[in-house]
Amino acid sequence: MSEDPQYKRVLLKLSGEALMGSQEYGIDPQTVKRIAEEVKAVTELGVEVCLVVGAGNIFRGMSGVASGFDRTSADHMGMLATVMNSLAIQNALEKIGVDTRVLSAFPISSVCEPYIRRRAMRHMEKGRVVVFAAGTGNPFFTTDTAAALRAAEMNCNALLKGTQVNGVYTADPKIDPTAEKYDSLTYQDVLTRNLQVMDTSAIALARENNIPILVFSIHEPGEFARVLKGEGQFTIIRQE
Repeated sequence: MSEDPQYKRVLLKLSGEALMGSQEYGIDPQTVKRIAEEVKAVTELGVEVCLVVGAGNIFRGMSGVASGFDRTSADHMGMLATVMNSLAIQNALEKIGVDTRVLSAFPISSVCEPYIRRRAMRHMEKGRVVVFAAGTGNPFFTTDTAAALRAAEMNCNALLKGTQVNGVYTADPKIDPTAEKYDSLTYQDVLTRNLQVMDTSAIALARENNIPILVFSIHEPGEFARVLKGEGQFTIIRQE
């Protein structure tokens, strides 16, 4: 495979759980530092990077609803939790010399910039990593959908989803040892087979804008850069 990255501008989607490390909840500074180093390695290849991070390590909206919270309030709480995660990622990146900006769909001007598309584009053109916080800014939409939306708005060449496993499987490989990994899938495959990769709104957005989705393990050191070169272990979701 080529040593050059296959994509010029990408969005990395991380779950909040990816920041927990071996903890049961919260943010593990060492894990965040390692992820920051993964991102730095990719920027050093000349790739423009932006990120969307979830909030499952702090507060999960649907769990809150199950506990009796109003859905809108629960989703707002989850969005605020993504701001905390985004600031943690920004701090880790800047500590290793990567210029980073957090842009929030909620205006929280004392801690980060508001999301303005042209401003975000300009940051990326200047080589800064941009972290998009607070999801879409609306309840009832997941951070998966926010990732697909921002990838489309930023004219990204690909959306990479860093997960707990190295691709998409026929079943959960941690539970079913006979589960088989898919090397490639179409958007329609994901929808018709009800594969739990991203929610249907995110898949539909990616399909409409012809943005390939690459699913890989964020826990494998150096894998983010390898996947962008067409190496490593991953599943690609794209048009036929």
